[in-house]
Amino acid sequence: METRVLHIKNMRCQHCIWVVEKIINKLKIKIEEINLGEVVIETSNVDADYLDELKVELKKGGFELVESKKMQIVEQIKAYILYWLQKNSIDKERRNLSDFLVTKTGLSYGSLSTVFSEVENLTIEKYYINQRIEKAKELILFDEHNFEEISYELGYSSLAHFSSQFKSITGDSPLQYKKKLKQRELLL
Repeated sequence: METRVLHIKNMRCQHCIWVVEKIINKLKIKIEEINLGEVVIETSNVDADYLDELKVELKKGGFELVESKKMQIVEQIKAYILYWLQKNSIDKERRNLSDFLVTKTGLSYGSLSTVFSEVENLTIEKYYINQRIEKAKELILFDEHNFEEISYELGYSSLAHFSSQFKSITGDSPLQYKKKLKQRELLL
């Protein structure tokens, strides 16, 4: 049995995995494994027409088959960063993100950084910070954790560091952001 790894852009959560799995199953392509950003398929009955149809169906779902090697690396990095953000904070304390990316991809951090910056016009670090802040905004919206818990969960060294970075990205402190969310709720 031959397999092929397909790299898929915009797979960012468990729901995305479910949607992509449904699309591939609809085309009667056998899935061996599916993770954020990639799907391993059995290629015995998959030809170019199947892949063209898969591209069309993925696009309808907001996804894209990534075929260039550089784009595949970038999508891998993004998926691993999202995974890293979802991991238990205790695991994060044992090693840093760059070591994690090197271990997962098997490439040097310099290579990863160069490719990512070239394709995204953004550093890995800046992308990671942006994703941390997006996750923080989500956690503030759900209102299940205080700011200190959020900063700890996202791996910040202190509440002050979290608040400073949050403000530099959003223009608001976490408290100002939360108040604006509450005001919007009242208007609805």
